[in-house]
Amino acid sequence: MSPQRPHLPNQDVESVLPHDVNQARAGNGNGNGNGNGNGNGQARRNGNGGGSATDAGPAVADRSIGSLLAQTRNLGAEQVERILRHQRETGSRFGEAAIALGLASADDVMFALAQQFHYPYAPEERRRANPELVALNQPFGVQAESLRAIRSQLMMRLFNEGQPRRAIAVVSPDSGDGKTFFAANLAVVLAQLGGRTLVVDADLRHPRQHEVFGIGNASGLSGILTGRTEARVIQQVPGVANLFVLPVGVTPPNPLELVERPAFGLLMRELLTKFDHVVVDTPAACYGSDSAVIAARCGAALVVARRNKARVATLQDLVANLAETPAALAGVVYNEF
Repeated sequence: MSPQRPHLPNQDVESVLPHDVNQARAGNGNGNGNGNGNGNGQARRNGNGGGSATDAGPAVADRSIGSLLAQTRNLGAEQVERILRHQRETGSRFGEAAIALGLASADDVMFALAQQFHYPYAPEERRRANPELVALNQPFGVQAESLRAIRSQLMMRLFNEGQPRRAIAVVSPDSGDGKTFFAANLAVVLAQLGGRTLVVDADLRHPRQHEVFGIGNASGLSGILTGRTEARVIQQVPGVANLFVLPVGVTPPNPLELVERPAFGLLMRELLTKFDHVVVDTPAACYGSDSAVIAARCGAALVVARRNKARVATLQDLVANLAETPAALAGVVYNEF
């Protein structure tokens, strides 16, 4: 007699999703603009193509650089006129003229351009609150560029057209390797491609994604896996319309048993129907076999090891353990940040 297949009702999955995700996977927002601040773009919302990028008023991509800078810097009409006059006299762009007059910074201009191009870029106050999100806080820096290079490799290895849908588990041999930092920022650079991206904190032993993103952790994955009714536990990252986080919630006493239950694998499959990319944080391998179990349920794994710290033998053991699971091993990343 075969064991009964576990049942995770679709409405249970729907209930944990934010309102604008729970109907269907939506299309990617797109937009274009130029250095003069002229651009157009639309974004599909709520699973259909009828909505604009904002619920009211002109879409961000339809607004000029001048309008965005005036809002960001609280520029008055007289200051805007000064910039326009300087722009006409020098033949420069609005942003360049604002910088030359000391009415805006280069960072202000980049932030306005990022809004036009639908490129997630954290405002200054968010950067102080979430310093570990370097791909969001400093998207033009060395660390972000390294993350984008890894993203490109993953897209070619795991997410080509025709390949099966997979979530990607980020695993590491030891604590302190930077796995949580890497998983969070990998999710940011994936979201910057335009697709809906979800970070699942499956580190049921030492959860930290809620701290990295600055969100609540009252309820989350542990509650879902134990069958407790918890609505809207998936939270949208402020300022990034297509990036979401499922925190752990209450840290359970039986983390390995929860992820070994069939319900976890079923949940992952359901989430892959709602999101374009799912990145899963896991406990370090030194704490047990959780990471290998989670990777098997996700379908793919990426190993992160701390440069000049990780031992070769330990890393080889982890890779060998993952090779015995159904997960596709995407590669090993040496973290030096």
